[in-house]
Amino acid sequence: MAKKTVATLQTGEGRTYSKIIKAVKSPKTGAYVFKEEMVPNDGVKDALK
Repeated sequence: MAKKTVATLQTGEGRTYSKIIKAVKSPKTGAYVFKEEMVPNDGVKDALK
């Protein structure tokens, strides 16, 4: 049985992005909708404002 090799494209820096999930109230229905976005670790505080 042959082994499968998988190449990784990591540069050794670890995780440089964070996934942010916000609950935003919809103006049309009034229900909450979850908005997801990927931001760099440096911009997390700015994205949550």
